[in-house]
Amino acid sequence: MQSVKGRNDLSAPGLRRDARAIFSAALKAADPVEAVLRHLRVKDGVLLVDGARYRLKDYRRVLVIGAGKAGASMAKAVERLLGARISAGLVNVKYGHTARLRRIQLNECGHPVPDEAGVRGAARIAGIAQEAGEGDLVICLVSGGASALMPLPAEPITLEQKQATTKLLLACGASIHEINAIRKHISAIKGGQLARLAYPATVLSLLLSDVIGDDLDVIGSGPTNPDTATFASARGILEKYGILSRVPEAVRLRIERGERGEIPETPKPGDRAFRRTRNVIVGSNILAAQAAARRARELGYHTLLLSTFIEGETREIARMHAAIAKQIAQNGLPLKAPACIITGGETTVTLRGNGLGGRNQEFALAAALDIAGMPKVAVLSGGTDGTDGPTDAAGAVVDGGTVARGRDLGMEARAFLDANDSYHFFEKTGELLKTGPTHTNVMDIRLVMAG
Repeated sequence: MQSVKGRNDLSAPGLRRDARAIFSAALKAADPVEAVLRHLRVKDGVLLVDGARYRLKDYRRVLVIGAGKAGASMAKAVERLLGARISAGLVNVKYGHTARLRRIQLNECGHPVPDEAGVRGAARIAGIAQEAGEGDLVICLVSGGASALMPLPAEPITLEQKQATTKLLLACGASIHEINAIRKHISAIKGGQLARLAYPATVLSLLLSDVIGDDLDVIGSGPTNPDTATFASARGILEKYGILSRVPEAVRLRIERGERGEIPETPKPGDRAFRRTRNVIVGSNILAAQAAARRARELGYHTLLLSTFIEGETREIARMHAAIAKQIAQNGLPLKAPACIITGGETTVTLRGNGLGGRNQEFALAAALDIAGMPKVAVLSGGTDGTDGPTDAAGAVVDGGTVARGRDLGMEARAFLDANDSYHFFEKTGELLKTGPTHTNVMDIRLVMAG
């Protein structure tokens, strides 16, 4: 094992390099192909899935549907296992997040704001599910981004109205659980409704979790899982953030009609739609964070995986991480240096400006302000999908000299943070974390490095 002390590079650049290496280890562990193959195998014509057995000869057809940023990679793994046994398939993926496949079609569409290509693909996916019969096996692939990538608005709601609602929810600071509760109740496919369409076919859903706690009804808005949210709770969320009167009228009216019982609820636990449905989580944030911890220890760091349940306002969470760095530097708590603190989860940003960035870049810039001047501290925040907000960066890596470097370039970090313009700040300082599309998504990984 090569130790940090032996290498004698605990300078800020050395810490930043190690942080990137640790983040890369997390990405490798979140690889969707490996995640699927860890849980599925075929032996003697039987598909084995975490103890469940599916005799393939018992099924007239095997159909593959789904959506998500990792959809192409998950489909690739399923093709590797089942090959010509697959009769047909269609998976909605984000633009550019594709792979070469033989049996399963990929439909590229918009994320995080859904578009017409997504609606067309979702309608075809719903059609495949609805045409499936009792003798068919439907394999559904769901990963991060599936909520936006499988949009099928419930009539009479239009795509534009759903887009406007999504933008409001993203901007107000709502959590992914809250956003998905709304999405499920203005959709014809989410919140268990895809399983209802597929019944009485056998449904096997493979889920790559991008939500805190791995709640099955929240991952991808739970298309094949019983829905615990209700029209009443959806209305409560809109009221909580003061946007009930700002969402399109058709959205508000649908939710209010559903609350009065004039529209059927999404299927709940015990519904017959789930009698022949199985949901299996094949990958999650905890697996990525554990791999990061292993790599940090290999590099010689005292390592603590603090939590993968981190959520809340990005700037406040960043201040908490910076405070941990200060504690380590001052008195070696909770770990002595060289130390690596790892957290996972997903924070939210309340937009106040019109700049460019994402929650991970905003986290890094907020943390940079709090660790300014500290000589042996680095902080990394990165999205495992490789795209942080509407940018080509996964996040950023900063250290105690970041704010000063910005000032030397004529930039005040605080002004850029106030404008939600972290991308343009880091673009000039050269501190963006760019991985390219990773074809996975298991939320975010954050690292606090102290030398």
